[in-house]
Amino acid sequence: MSSKRFKKLPENTTSLVSEGIDKLLQEVKKNCTTKFDESVDLSFQINNKQKKSEINIRTVVNLPGGTGKKVKVAVVCEDAKASDAKTAGADIVGGDDFIEKIKGGEMNFEKLICTPGMMIKLSKLGKVLGPKGLMPNPKLGSVTENLKQAVTDAKSGQAEVRNDKDGNIGVSIGKKSFSDDKLLKNYNAILETLEKEKTNNTLKGDLIKSAFITSTMGVSYKLKLGKNI
Repeated sequence: MSSKRFKKLPENTTSLVSEGIDKLLQEVKKNCTTKFDESVDLSFQINNKQKKSEINIRTVVNLPGGTGKKVKVAVVCEDAKASDAKTAGADIVGGDDFIEKIKGGEMNFEKLICTPGMMIKLSKLGKVLGPKGLMPNPKLGSVTENLKQAVTDAKSGQAEVRNDKDGNIGVSIGKKSFSDDKLLKNYNAILETLEKEKTNNTLKGDLIKSAFITSTMGVSYKLKLGKNI
């Protein structure tokens, strides 16, 4: 049985003509009628099945408007690097002893960063960290000598952009409480990243086949990107 809130939401929005982000932000926010601060989310269908190859995107985007979430960041590094991580605001900093705690199942963090030297030791914990999506990855900037920058980026707001086997990408650009300006800046940062991914991959035609915008408990709207990506 549908709730009163759900019945008030507009119907068949995905069959409407696609609109630009400026107009749709207002519609999405209007549908955020729950008591919590709903996320504003994008979903893309990409053209990842090519004749001779398959495109897989996995990268991180530094969102200029932030994510609206507090991220608990842990750093595994040598003693000489520990002060850099702490200064940048890391919540947990450790070395070999911390690795042993992780091995024992102690993972009270949401982002793990390490130095290249410590990655050799952490790589043995793939079965522990991998399934939870916590294994540091040099392509995502989480295996680095520049711990200050990595921690600062993780704390200020990052979004992972990654497609599944069917070419679907889901990513949040913020919260209902965000100003339109913040949401637009995050939206543009996501599009710029996808545009770079298109350039970096040998691709026939457009990368993005379709795009939609919605909120956590709202309905989806077709999104007009304004340019071919």
